[in-house]
Amino acid sequence: MRPELRAFWQALAAHGSHVALSDGSHTLRYVELLADVQQRMAQLVELKAQRVALCLDNSIDWVLWDLALLFSGRVCVPVPDFFSESQKAHVLESSGVDTLIGGPEALASRCGFATCRPNIAQRALVTVPLLAEGTRKITYTSGTTGQPKGVCLDAGAQLAVAQSLRQATGACATDRHLCVLPLATLLENIAGIYTPLLAGARVELRAMADIGLQGASGLDLPRLLASVFAIAPSSLILVPQLLMALVSAAERGMALPASLRFVAVGGGRVAQQLLLRAEALGLPVFEGYGLSECASVVCLNTPQHRRIGAVGRPLPHLQVSLAADGEVLVRGARMLGYLEEAATGDDWLATGDLGHFEDGFLVLHGRKKHQFITAYGRNVNPEWVEAELTQQAAIAQAWVHGEALPGNLAVLVPRDAALSDAELGAAVVRVNASLPDYARVQHWLRADHAFSPANGLATANGRLRRAALWAHYEGHFAATAETN
Repeated sequence: MRPELRAFWQALAAHGSHVALSDGSHTLRYVELLADVQQRMAQLVELKAQRVALCLDNSIDWVLWDLALLFSGRVCVPVPDFFSESQKAHVLESSGVDTLIGGPEALASRCGFATCRPNIAQRALVTVPLLAEGTRKITYTSGTTGQPKGVCLDAGAQLAVAQSLRQATGACATDRHLCVLPLATLLENIAGIYTPLLAGARVELRAMADIGLQGASGLDLPRLLASVFAIAPSSLILVPQLLMALVSAAERGMALPASLRFVAVGGGRVAQQLLLRAEALGLPVFEGYGLSECASVVCLNTPQHRRIGAVGRPLPHLQVSLAADGEVLVRGARMLGYLEEAATGDDWLATGDLGHFEDGFLVLHGRKKHQFITAYGRNVNPEWVEAELTQQAAIAQAWVHGEALPGNLAVLVPRDAALSDAELGAAVVRVNASLPDYARVQHWLRADHAFSPANGLATANGRLRRAALWAHYEGHFAATAETN
């Protein structure tokens, strides 16, 4: 066993009889967790499994299999439930999975798997894709175009992030973490499982539907709030839209549990106004930043070092610098490479994000490839403006474009179809009042339908497919340009 894995095992063993995992009806103490992990490691040996896909809902079962794969030196391939069936098949085929745990029979049959044990299926492969030496997890990013891309990570990178997060957040004394995001999401896998376990905390696991989440964007807010109240966690990890839902609910008078001590938010641009609203409510919200290519979290705000509007200071296990054009560069724990692509060999990873530092805090501007230049030569990062627009109660989704245009144009999806154009327009006016003139929305259109994976205008995890949006609304842009 590699030194970092041995140290992780010893840390878990030191927590002894404390409760490690709970699903509401069953608890598992740390000593029992390690015994169960050893049993599953023995099963993996019997199965001669090498590359194993986890196609399971959030559960104790997911965690135990993930740990068994990590400690036994096998490759774990988490399969997000919010991926389409074709994307799931792509994950299994592109990574050369030989063992499938969980998942629908139709997916197993489609990819040539045959059931060998309850909830476990296997297949024989003649050839398998080559992996970088040391790969222990292949996490797939949905990206903004094409099929999901596999990021190869070793055990050391994953545990370096987990240990660094424990060090950075130690003063918060998190003792009960509720997993809200899917465990197949690397952020929840590392920060929501490994980090709390290192700290001896109790990890609460519920099926996604039981806590009110469905697919990539479905949310039953009353159910989520009921779960948070019933479980009374001290920490949560949220994406911006979930934070928006909690803040809006609290502003309408719905109480939030006093148990919360650390609510991390990341995975997308967070409007500064939303963070200020959360602060006004007394919510302990801390924005962070990370990439799958860096084994998740890179920067994080903490109670000791916090600046609203920044994504925090770099974690202690890595270094962050800026290129001449402002692109964020990271050196430290990082991927071994993309699946079936040669590693670059460069110490510094170019993230594709633009930013600057303020007193050691990283402030992000947006994606380098998304930045556009207006007809007046001004650089605009659309994610910034989009985040401000969707912070408005009337606007559920927004896409901003202004390449070579004299005025920026936005396509807006109302949060409620019954909202009038006047109400959407008023929301745009409020946002414009807080923006510099070059970033303001001069013209806007009401979307003919929401941006979703079904119509190809968004990815499975909600990121905008900008090229597809341009193709869909190009005629509107042309008509707008002719009138200016």
